[in-house]
Amino acid sequence: MPSPSIPSLTGRRVLIVGPALAALAQGPLAGAVLEQTGLERLIGIGRGDADLILIDADAFPPPSLAAGVQALTLAQNPPPVLVVGAHLPAAVARNLLRLDRSDILDAPYGADALVAAIEGLLAQPEPAAAAPPQAHDVARCWAVTGAVGGSGASTIAVEIATQLCSRQTKEKSVCLIDLNLADGSASAYLGATASLRLGELAAAADKLDPAMLQAFVTPVTKQLDLLAAPRDPAAFETVGREAILRLLECACESYDWVVLDMPRHRRNWSLEALGGCDEVLVVSELTVPALLAARSLSDEIERDLGNGRKPRILLNRVASRMFGPAPSTAEAERALQRKAEAGISSDWEAAAASVNLGGPISTHRPKSKIVKDIQALVERLASEAQTAKVA
Repeated sequence: MPSPSIPSLTGRRVLIVGPALAALAQGPLAGAVLEQTGLERLIGIGRGDADLILIDADAFPPPSLAAGVQALTLAQNPPPVLVVGAHLPAAVARNLLRLDRSDILDAPYGADALVAAIEGLLAQPEPAAAAPPQAHDVARCWAVTGAVGGSGASTIAVEIATQLCSRQTKEKSVCLIDLNLADGSASAYLGATASLRLGELAAAADKLDPAMLQAFVTPVTKQLDLLAAPRDPAAFETVGREAILRLLECACESYDWVVLDMPRHRRNWSLEALGGCDEVLVVSELTVPALLAARSLSDEIERDLGNGRKPRILLNRVASRMFGPAPSTAEAERALQRKAEAGISSDWEAAAASVNLGGPISTHRPKSKIVKDIQALVERLASEAQTAKVA
């Protein structure tokens, strides 16, 4: 006896996610226009891309499946979604409940049950179009980069983002973006999961918008979101310049403040990213090689940007001393041939506690000199930014 088919699907586009579902082309999905693909296709998909999405829950690891379905919840008016399988993670079920048109079919299931589930979804009215989002002021964007490896730039970027959050009352107002894509440490310092899947970002770059951006975000606190990728030595080859710049553009449309933890070595998007920043902070230790590198890097950025903006140099791990091998601040500024913007005190115990426990220094050692120094820096730069905005 032939399997029942669905006349209303004839000529309509069905996205099948999972290789085992291809066999349905000879049965219930006969006559439909099928596209077999992976979960990455779900990012940014809309009503114009398919008439039905059919997902095999048993074909993918639970975290990947949950991320794919979450991407659907962020899409503008996604098609009806039917998820079939014997093992449905709770995170997937919760995200499906957020969709206007979705259903779940437990395996094993017969052709009649599948047909009934699909017909039920197709019979549901299309939801009314959502109101367009309100315009968001473009964010203030600060970049932090190290003059040499191990200068503490990532730690300072984390603390700056945390201090900016303390000035905000609105939720999701600050975003920290770790652009050290291959081996970034911001997620580890914050005790957070890196959720920026670079392959999916690259595939969806031309569709990326502020709503879709949230599929890649890791919430850290009510005010702070993190965009960071898992460690991957091939990361810089996985994602191109256009995708990175679009990511930054969407972040600046979504948040009041964006902090970039920049890679020390220049990439093909580095100058454009720095050119869009309101402040560029170069972090140096108080060693002669680091100071010379900071001077050289600052000169290069100023010259190549050509917009008259001067990077500000932060001296990290400044220790109080009367005698010793490290240069004083005055000696450091002579080596830099410019004034340093600020000195960040050395407090090894506080920094180590933060790294080991996961979270900013201000959480675990709020009275640390590091916290006080960065708080003063943020207050000063933020006040200057506010004055410039008013002017």
